[in-house]
Amino acid sequence: MRERLTRTAQGRFHLSVVGSWSELRDSVAQAPPAALILVDPYFGNANGATPAPDLYDILTAFPSSTVIAALESLPSRYRDIWMLGDWGVAEILQLEEDKSQLALTRRLLRARAQPLRRLLSHDSGVPFTGRARALMDAAVETVMTGGHPKDLARSLGFSPSTLLRWCRRSQLPTPRRLLLWLRILFAAALVDDPGHTVFSVGLACGYSGDQALRRAIRSVVPYTPSQLRELGAFDTVSEAFFRELAELRDDAAEKR
Repeated sequence: MRERLTRTAQGRFHLSVVGSWSELRDSVAQAPPAALILVDPYFGNANGATPAPDLYDILTAFPSSTVIAALESLPSRYRDIWMLGDWGVAEILQLEEDKSQLALTRRLLRARAQPLRRLLSHDSGVPFTGRARALMDAAVETVMTGGHPKDLARSLGFSPSTLLRWCRRSQLPTPRRLLLWLRILFAAALVDDPGHTVFSVGLACGYSGDQALRRAIRSVVPYTPSQLRELGAFDTVSEAFFRELAELRDDAAEKR
């Protein structure tokens, strides 16, 4: 498995291996929003009869983390698979079926898209066109890799001016503003996690610390991270994001 992961990670992921649940917990606390956590859910259990309670503790402390459990999907494990789903595991990697590098890559990329699916599943009342969804998908990937508007344009094969034109036609914010919104949305998901401090969220999202994160949040919503945590950070920020999209859509309709 480690050899397959190493091959899959080349050019796409930075692979880090930990040796204990406590080390994993520390790593998750510092991990960026796009991080994928692949675990043996039975690690440390002497008889391997049930998933380790350490995994449950991590999922409870960091519910926004994207965790993939690798196990054999034997009939005796079906109840455990349901349990892992209830705990918050995003994907199950089936060791006896997902053997090829292609299958492993698809499984990891499917899990990596969880934040975008969570955002787009929000009942916003603002429909996305196919072009807008493609832009959003590329923007999420750009934010996940720490990119900027020029990187978003390059990933789509556009010039910066063409990208700006596409965003306007799709009733989306400017590329810079769109990436800012997505960074704050990812930060908000981490703020909701009881295991994260505001400082660790700032570092995980590429800011220099909690003060820089506060300034970034204030540029889109009139709240501090602590206030967002009380209100429900992800829901509050996503509602504000969709309000801005609705305003852009109304402005575009008035100009027609």
